[in-house]
Amino acid sequence: MSSSHRSASLPTTTPFALPDRLAAKADPALIAADEEHLAGVATSLESQIAELEERLAAERRAPGGGGTEALERDQRIHAYTARLRTLRRFGLDLCLGRIVTDEGVATYIGRVGVTDGDGGSLLIDWRSPAAEPFFAATQAHPMGLASRRRYRWSVGRIVDYWDEAFTDAGAAAGAAALDDQSAFIASLGASRSPQMRDVLGTIAADQDAIVRAPSGGALVVDGGPGTGKTVVALHRAAYLTYTDPRLDGRGGGVLVLGPHEHYVSYTADVLPSLGEDDVRTVTLRDLIPEGATAKPEASAVVAGLKASAAMVTAVDAAVRFYEDPPTERVEVETPWGEALVRKGDWASAFDAARGAPHNEARELIWEELVEIVGSQLDDADPDLLRRTLQRDSDLVAALGGAWPLLEPADVIGDLWSVPAYLRMAAPWLSKEEVAALQRKRPQEWTTSDLPLLDAARQRLGDPGAERVGRRRRDMVARQREDMDRIVGDLIEHDDGDLQIMSMLRGEDLREALVDTSGMPEHRRDALAGPFAHVIVDEAQELTDAEWQMVLRRCPSGSLTIVGDRAQARHGFAEPWEERLERVGLRRVRVSSLGINYRTPAEVMSYAEPGIRAALPDANVPTSIRSTGVPVREGSTAELASVLEGWLAEHEGIACVIGADGFEGSERVRALTPTLAKGLEFDLVVLVDPAALGGGIEGAVDRYVSMTRATQELVVLTA
Repeated sequence: MSSSHRSASLPTTTPFALPDRLAAKADPALIAADEEHLAGVATSLESQIAELEERLAAERRAPGGGGTEALERDQRIHAYTARLRTLRRFGLDLCLGRIVTDEGVATYIGRVGVTDGDGGSLLIDWRSPAAEPFFAATQAHPMGLASRRRYRWSVGRIVDYWDEAFTDAGAAAGAAALDDQSAFIASLGASRSPQMRDVLGTIAADQDAIVRAPSGGALVVDGGPGTGKTVVALHRAAYLTYTDPRLDGRGGGVLVLGPHEHYVSYTADVLPSLGEDDVRTVTLRDLIPEGATAKPEASAVVAGLKASAAMVTAVDAAVRFYEDPPTERVEVETPWGEALVRKGDWASAFDAARGAPHNEARELIWEELVEIVGSQLDDADPDLLRRTLQRDSDLVAALGGAWPLLEPADVIGDLWSVPAYLRMAAPWLSKEEVAALQRKRPQEWTTSDLPLLDAARQRLGDPGAERVGRRRRDMVARQREDMDRIVGDLIEHDDGDLQIMSMLRGEDLREALVDTSGMPEHRRDALAGPFAHVIVDEAQELTDAEWQMVLRRCPSGSLTIVGDRAQARHGFAEPWEERLERVGLRRVRVSSLGINYRTPAEVMSYAEPGIRAALPDANVPTSIRSTGVPVREGSTAELASVLEGWLAEHEGIACVIGADGFEGSERVRALTPTLAKGLEFDLVVLVDPAALGGGIEGAVDRYVSMTRATQELVVLTA
């Protein structure tokens, strides 16, 4: 059971609950120091929880205030709430273990830092530099350690621990608990649950090095099945938000992009368990509203055309079609006299708007028009003149026809329903390709449309923002008019010697009298970015067009890119550096993971030949675990009996892959190879693997399916 399922209160007795078979590890000589230290942690936690509860209650009772004061109060409430949630959730099992230096100094490592009443350290946060040896020390590079101890928790009690010695002194101090990492390796094969289990205490040195790598540029984490790529990605998100001030919520924050909704659900508990509640984990579909209903592209040819970066550039050309200045002059009647907007004036106004999002640029055009017309009039009030111009039907019609407000769905839908429009935007397409991209229901979106819709949203900007901005300006202008009338009346009736009321004519005071509290606000799309750092899991599957969706949200180029070229369904022949340079990334470094902590050697030996036949250079990792259970083969008719027998004898979660029409249950998932990516199960039953097809796509699907297993693989053929 994971440490998240703990008792409601801190233990008042020993935190150790070792089973009889581990009686030797219960020797007071081995655990007395831990018991004493953890008792101090328990006392401190009770005190901190009580103090945080008082602070939180006081903040909530305090007046809300406004502006910066309200923001700072909200931030304090959020910080107190997040800290309380972590302390209440874990209690003593915040502690992952301890390290002892060559000098005999013991340091205890925690999910978060905990101090005593005098400010002394009881637990140091796992992300701090002082905690690095707990994860990174090896026999070859002990980093000054004599020994390391890791705990295994269940329901708030330590049910096992294992020691590693780096010196003779370290070995002598814990000889009864040394087991050459066999307990550690056994823990890696523990039964799975519907969500990714807690693995912070078992992060290995090769993984920790990547977790703690600097955030600058793009870091590729390349590794085969079971190497912990997802573990590294999520723990890196928590590490970076803790250590790099540029990546906290105020600096843009961190976004994690997963391959599908099952992944998001499966990993949902990982970051909160690490004390991070502000990191968003979503899929590419979630980045735009149309993703919720988008269907797979039926035609591989069409999908390929839409996947190119060139098609993304066609969106810009499609929008520019609606940005040609009028060539006819427009006469304007105003309270201050007549004025003209000539051909050159239109061109000047449109040029001033170039580079801004199309819909938002209309306001820049209006500003230019107000200035152009105002220069022809005497004493025209700019606010009143703007309102006058925006009520002029001829001027509004001319601007609306030459620079209309556009919706992303209409622009992309027109590309798929008006061949001439598509040819204009993408002149490199052949006649046959233009015809292939046309469809009867142009706005019945597919997943291949999403990058183009996203590009259109960025290029156009939000028409809602333009409308809200105009309403606010109109409301401000009306308030100013009302204030001018009131101020004029006050001045007229001011008979004092100092004529104090005349000060109300000051521009600063005039602005201060405007009340914007009840005016409409436009809500910014939180997933539009920019983010300070983006983590992309299963990145080998992204098309060039989808990469543009990612880079749009991370202009700094600070990314963690997690993937396996051997799991790319459509092939991945080029190196990562070349692939990413093509989509616009320049500072790319690659780190490889080659140790398989998840998949038993029996399963990997069975899966490897198939992927090697299709991809000879596949990064197939070396398994460090062996279950002694060989891969079973049988017929598809045995599916029910296989599951029934396994469920009766085992805990954990099973997954059936490739069985059309099979319905899962609480302990049995039914998935396709694509939806199984990034997940893991105790038992995997692969049904009719030949039906997954040939070529690279079929080989990858079989490889992915088989390597989801952490305990046993069963392959059933028709």
